[in-house]
Amino acid sequence: MEEALISCALGKIQISACEKGIHEIKLQEDAVPESRTKGASVSFEIVEGPREMIEPLKQCTAWLRAYFCEPRLTEKLPVPAFHHPTFAKDSFTKAVLMALLQKVKFGETVSYKELAVMAGNEKAVRAVGGAMRNNPVPILIPCHRVICSNGSVGNYIGGKGNQLKPWLLAHEKLLKEM
Repeated sequence: MEEALISCALGKIQISACEKGIHEIKLQEDAVPESRTKGASVSFEIVEGPREMIEPLKQCTAWLRAYFCEPRLTEKLPVPAFHHPTFAKDSFTKAVLMALLQKVKFGETVSYKELAVMAGNEKAVRAVGGAMRNNPVPILIPCHRVICSNGSVGNYIGGKGNQLKPWLLAHEKLLKEM
């Protein structure tokens, strides 16, 4: 397994992967995101990592660099393969995460209930929340785009990353308008 550590507007992000795909993306839970103003550039740097990265790690860092710095490019870049137990077998969590990845695009939001419907079980709203809490690859699978039916933002990273979710939503909205 290989790891890379990046520094960006959200603080430090650790990525772990093997030849088969991305295992996990860990966000810094206590990060205070950089202030963001329309038109300002967003920082991104690979702080630690192997000189020659394996393909999934290379794809993930390229995708994250695009997400933070040139988001229009994310649609043209491949999302790396995932290699985490969550994706190894069919489950409702996997169905929720894949529906979110495939159906909720940059700059869009969806409610927990709408995502439950997309994943095939309209009554599983609480299970959608569990899937969001257990997302091993945040940002790539955009759990920050899932909000409450009343329009409130809701929690992120188990409630500890509550400054991160509004920043990510504002980042997407600001950059989409440019």
